[in-house]
Amino acid sequence: MARLAYLPYRRRVAWLADAGAFIPGLLLCVAVTAASSVLQAVEVRLWGRAWIEALVIAILLGTAVRSIWQPGPRWTPGIHVSAKTLLEIAIVLLGASVSVGMIRRAGVGLLAGIVAVVFVAIALSYGLGRAFGLPRRMATLIACGNSICGNSAIAAVAPVIGARSDDVGASIAFTAVLGVAVVLLLPLLAAALHLHAQAFGVLAGLTVYAVPQVLAAAAPAGAVAVQIGTYVKLVRVLTLGPVVLVLSLLARRASGQGAPRASFGQLVPWFIIGFIGMLAARAFDLIPHLLLRPFDVASTWLTVISMAALGLGVDVRAVARAGPRVTAVVTLSLLGLGALAWGLLTLLPIGTH
Repeated sequence: MARLAYLPYRRRVAWLADAGAFIPGLLLCVAVTAASSVLQAVEVRLWGRAWIEALVIAILLGTAVRSIWQPGPRWTPGIHVSAKTLLEIAIVLLGASVSVGMIRRAGVGLLAGIVAVVFVAIALSYGLGRAFGLPRRMATLIACGNSICGNSAIAAVAPVIGARSDDVGASIAFTAVLGVAVVLLLPLLAAALHLHAQAFGVLAGLTVYAVPQVLAAAAPAGAVAVQIGTYVKLVRVLTLGPVVLVLSLLARRASGQGAPRASFGQLVPWFIIGFIGMLAARAFDLIPHLLLRPFDVASTWLTVISMAALGLGVDVRAVARAGPRVTAVVTLSLLGLGALAWGLLTLLPIGTH
């Protein structure tokens, strides 16, 4: 009896020990977030406005820290949780602030256009990879990562096509480094092209690799850009399911033995289901209005923390190790995706001005 009474206590201690492993990395991300907020406040004090948002500053500070100091195993669990779990919670909460009317006004044309851009971009990127002599698996990883959702797409596709770990590592390194560059440059490009908020949100959602990076890129243009950008990006993410399914069928046919099946979580991430659920709850007025503002604030802060974690995971030196062919393919693929996105914008009622 004494032993049975002791077991729950041991389990509680083990649970607390596991939870405690996240604290150092989480506190590091919170510290970078706090520094980013202070710097944004300094901008406002000096110039009357924040030229660089805290989300972007968090990425830059995190990347700077990672460039001079590589966090060891003590910090990794908390950084990983901040970059993944906290971000996913932030995306779910963001669903409560998205205007269903705005999505309805965007129309079916935008939805069809997003899907078309994804599949054309995959074909274009894969063709570039093969033209530059990259192996089929490497070209497939780059094509899916560039066209769908960066690291998440690479991680989902890799086991299905039997990709090697070094190919996966090189692809992920590039999406991390180049993704940060796009976040920093896209607002400048949008300003030069005089894009209004909704068009800029569509452009960000179509071209930026990861969901958190879309939030960071669209933030300078305001809430409308963030909302439409998130919607466009999540539609891109949803195309991962059909893409993985097709690749799985092709891999099984080629091998004759069958490829690993993709899990439901790989095909449809839980946070997309949560985002859609919150979107529906907002549309049917099921969320108390008193909670809308706290949800928005919580989503913003969780996103900034995840930006800090994203920066802490960026190794800028990995680009030099990947080689010129991979560099050329990834860069040209991104430019091709940008051209496709701009072409869609010119065709949509949203317009570019």
